[in-house]
Amino acid sequence: MKKIMFNDKFGLTQAVLDGRKTMTRRIANLTQQEADMLMGKLPDCPKSLICAIWHNKSRFKVGEVVAIAQSNKDSGYSPDSLDRHPKDLSIRGLMKDSAGWDNKMFVKSYACKHHIKITNVKIERLQDISDEDCLKEGIVKQEVISDESPFLYAYDAFLNGDNKYFASRWFKNPKEAFAVLIDKVSGKGTWESNPFVFAYEFVLVD
Repeated sequence: MKKIMFNDKFGLTQAVLDGRKTMTRRIANLTQQEADMLMGKLPDCPKSLICAIWHNKSRFKVGEVVAIAQSNKDSGYSPDSLDRHPKDLSIRGLMKDSAGWDNKMFVKSYACKHHIKITNVKIERLQDISDEDCLKEGIVKQEVISDESPFLYAYDAFLNGDNKYFASRWFKNPKEAFAVLIDKVSGKGTWESNPFVFAYEFVLVD
């Protein structure tokens, strides 16, 4: 089983587990011609070639169940626990002494507790993301009392005790918020470079 990592610094793993994030975009290493084939812009292209490109270029496929990477600590294990997946021979001794205690890169996919199922995959340029998809990417929308802008959007919002969101910065539209987020997650200049991306839509399985 494969595993997928979401950025914890901006709360994206938790957004997935909370059901607020149901899409993720990953940069696609595609030529213009390959992208045109996958987007159906070259109708005379052999179906076998299109299938081969999908198979070789897309990391995840529709219907595939993928493990969500989390550290053992974030998965809720006790530091003194001896509990572990029976196949996981990488952990010897207490859970707090394991390489995956606070680094999810070292946690095996079969030992991850939560999973998503891929429900749709599409190809597009990064800047072609819709406002609706920005919200599916985890951008938070909050209503405000203002004639100028009835809603505000943020990439790092979190709830306080009054069910109102706090954020380091608010934006007037979801694309502005997503553009800043993708540059922080994938590197400065990513939004401006406007690469082809695979947009994976998913549902939380457990």
